[in-house]
Amino acid sequence: QVQLVESGGGLVQAGGSLRLSCAASGRTLSRYTMGWFRQAPGKEREFVAGLTWSGGTTSYGDSVKGRFTIFKDSAKKNLFLQMSDVKSEDTAVYYCAAVNGGIGVLRLISDYTYWGQGTQVTVSS
Repeated sequence: QVQLVESGGGLVQAGGSLRLSCAASGRTLSRYTMGWFRQAPGKEREFVAGLTWSGGTTSYGDSVKGRFTIFKDSAKKNLFLQMSDVKSEDTAVYYCAAVNGGIGVLRLISDYTYWGQGTQVTVSS
């Protein structure tokens, strides 16, 4: 069992930056894949970025590539999403997710077992 708690959301101006955090507790994460997803009002939840905990392989959704960076602090079992040059379309609830195992970075919602409660990010223009 893994528990995930996101933090760091809030209101940010377009063009600005924000860092989201996800604190993981429970099992060791050495075989886990972790990811960030987001869901805007009236839209489906979508993949933002993912990372394999052991190898550090990363993958990004097309809409955030080059602007967002996913990284981790292995010692503290924290996952981060550094958001830069944010746009109004980045407004959404952001979720941290985790799954034990997998090959490479998993990008489908159905691939993930554990989810956080979400943190709201609102970008003002």
